[in-house]
Amino acid sequence: MRWLAIAALTLFSTLPMNISQAQADTFKFTAIPDEDESRLVERFDKVADYLAEKLGVEVEYVPVKSYSAAVSAFRNDQIQMAWFGGLTGVQARQLVPGSIAIAQGTEDAAFRSYFIARRDLKLAGDASEPLDALPESIEGHTFTFGAKTSTSGRLMPEYYLREQFQEAPDEVFSRVGFSGDHSRTIALVAAGTYDVGAVNFAVWDAAVKDGKVDPAKVQILWQTPSYPDYQWTLRGDVDSRFGSEFTAHVTKALLDMKDPDLLESFPRSGFIPASNDDYAPIKAVGEQLGLLR
Repeated sequence: MRWLAIAALTLFSTLPMNISQAQADTFKFTAIPDEDESRLVERFDKVADYLAEKLGVEVEYVPVKSYSAAVSAFRNDQIQMAWFGGLTGVQARQLVPGSIAIAQGTEDAAFRSYFIARRDLKLAGDASEPLDALPESIEGHTFTFGAKTSTSGRLMPEYYLREQFQEAPDEVFSRVGFSGDHSRTIALVAAGTYDVGAVNFAVWDAAVKDGKVDPAKVQILWQTPSYPDYQWTLRGDVDSRFGSEFTAHVTKALLDMKDPDLLESFPRSGFIPASNDDYAPIKAVGEQLGLLR
């Protein structure tokens, strides 16, 4: 009977390990919180369902509160994939060697930022369309970036501000803030809390389409030149955890995403292949501005 007791003890002692292993085999991903959290949860829960069907594993979207939290979750293996911006993707891949950018939105190969302002300030004079360059008239006004590590809401806008004015933003403007996300930037400028702001062009276009901003009251002053931005970044150890060629399967699932409802929520017209080398320009600007080590 002693061997039965030992066998029973062995069985029960292994159950927690088996349960933990099952939990570890859930493929988890997150996304930088660049918009309202409820919108993100609605969007990425749908993506989780789509990936689960395509990959044949449990998939869970894990929301985070900040851009830095997304990078930390990736570094600590709390998630295995993330929808990062250009800068956060570079940060994450530096922290987790072997990680790779696998796909980007069709629009992300040539992304843009808008500088926006209240139209009644007439910072662009009587122009009805975006100007060919940032107007000198923005100097001395109040200004808000998005999140501190946002590519389209901070990194590239600051780069172009420094290029034009040859000064740091806090020397150009009377007050500089960080809204935290693009939707908030639009709302703060519309409310007059800040005179000028920098936003992701895709979030702006979606907000206009959804009637959440009145372009008769808030105008686009200038559109930046294009740069690479958002991408899906995957940890390099997923094949050893989820099966051989898992990286290829995830990549294919993303590139094959054709459902207009899923794509509209990003919003993107589709996904195309991406690589770490695509983000060399972002890495160079991040290092230049002291946002990357």
